[in-house]
Amino acid sequence: MSHDLRASGPFIAVGGLAVAAFLYGYTAITLPSILHSLVLPLVWLLLFVVACRWFTSHPYRALSLPFVAVALWFVVLLSPGAAA
Repeated sequence: MSHDLRASGPFIAVGGLAVAAFLYGYTAITLPSILHSLVLPLVWLLLFVVACRWFTSHPYRALSLPFVAVALWFVVLLSPGAAA
């Protein structure tokens, strides 16, 4: 069996961003600041648009986007001014 990451990578990327959407959505619902309820979902939407654009042209780059999304979510949530 041969695994072709060039063919399956973009699907994994979009699936990973779908998982990250739950993190971003839950944060938008539970934390009442503008950063969490408006900016974070827009950042996720921007990452999803980039993943869709890179779907066929840059499959390996698209594969890194879910990791970027989750890391960015942790950075924003753990920043000192985020809870205010």
